[in-house]
Amino acid sequence: MGKLKELAITMEEAGIDYTLVQRGNRYGEYRNVSHTAQLLKSICHSSESWPMMEPYMQESIDLICNKLARICNGDPFYHDSWHDVSGYARLVEIELEKL
Repeated sequence: MGKLKELAITMEEAGIDYTLVQRGNRYGEYRNVSHTAQLLKSICHSSESWPMMEPYMQESIDLICNKLARICNGDPFYHDSWHDVSGYARLVEIELEKL
């Protein structure tokens, strides 16, 4: 049983490494994406309206910044990234429609 457990862990670790390589190829180097995302978030967090925003608004902006960083450092023609940006904005719209 010990050997099977070791094998499963090895396969799981290989799986995440494979996923990370795929994501890196699609979105760009993590170091670059994270740097860009943090710059964008810093600008947003220091804006005049930031303290007045609801947490769901702030979170959507943070997630949009991450998606924009991926677009700017990786494949700008990857449809799903653009779709995600619109999805995070739509989530805010849905919440605002409840008011």
